[in-house]
Amino acid sequence: MRGATAAAILALFVLQGCDGHEAAAPVELDQRLAEIYNHTCATCHTDAETGAPQAHDIAAWKPRLAQGDDVLLDHMVEGFNGMPPLGQCIECGADDLKALMHFMAAPAAKTPPEKTSEEKTSEEKTKKGDAE
Repeated sequence: MRGATAAAILALFVLQGCDGHEAAAPVELDQRLAEIYNHTCATCHTDAETGAPQAHDIAAWKPRLAQGDDVLLDHMVEGFNGMPPLGQCIECGADDLKALMHFMAAPAAKTPPEKTSEEKTSEEKTKKGDAE
């Protein structure tokens, strides 16, 4: 009986994470926020050389999340270290910024947010320019 109880407790920690919080799940963005992410956030949060915490890097985001949403929101609004105010997203409100932060702090979804046709066209032009 003791072995079954220990196994059940261990299973709870595995399912919830050692800190008692539920294991993080991927966060999905609606199309508008996905476009904002691809146009603004991804510029720094997918390039390790910028020093920004990389999107979906759970270890990098964990100490930041521990500071709480209010502190992180203040950093996003005011700018912090190399991050410009609002992350250069002038149209973003507090809820948008929090959603984008939680998206980047969560594990990656199986498929990345789909790029808009405008973003695809821009990438194709860039590739053509690089090939010349």
